[in-house]
Amino acid sequence: MLGMGRPTQNPAGALSRLDSQKTHLKSICLQYQLYLLLNSHFFCLLKNEMGLIIFFLCAYVPKTAAGHCKWAEVLKDLEQIKTSKDIDVSLYTANTDEGKECQEPVMRCFFLETEVILQECLIKNCSKTQDVWNIWKNGNASLENNKLNSKTSAKCKECEEYEEKNFTEFIQSFVKVIQKECKH
Repeated sequence: MLGMGRPTQNPAGALSRLDSQKTHLKSICLQYQLYLLLNSHFFCLLKNEMGLIIFFLCAYVPKTAAGHCKWAEVLKDLEQIKTSKDIDVSLYTANTDEGKECQEPVMRCFFLETEVILQECLIKNCSKTQDVWNIWKNGNASLENNKLNSKTSAKCKECEEYEEKNFTEFIQSFVKVIQKECKH
């Protein structure tokens, strides 16, 4: 009898395939049990008025949370550094009442001047260096990812054209501009 014998199998390979099949089967069983659990509870909730209210609230809340101001983190860090006694610099401070067409250059000016604060903090090893770094990093990332205005009006000032003000006045103006932007 030529060639009629059964092919030999590697016992280690067979055991390995069996383990992976068991794991896959356990995964499928777990997914099915979760499906049954969620399916029964979800539809029970939708059968009564309170369940419908909860469902719609859950569907609505993530949308409102996602709609928060993109500058919120910057605003929190500005609040952290505004009372710093370590930082003593004069900075070009954009006007808070610039028109909408100049909003992007105004924001860029504030973030450029934040880099000056960061350099000052690094030199003096001030206590708020991490907060200043966060402002600069988050602000520039937001400016790059979300262009405020694609066209800059010719009447907008360059950063160096604004008056130099002390750190406290700079931060107050920066906060006003951010808050104004968050309202839009």
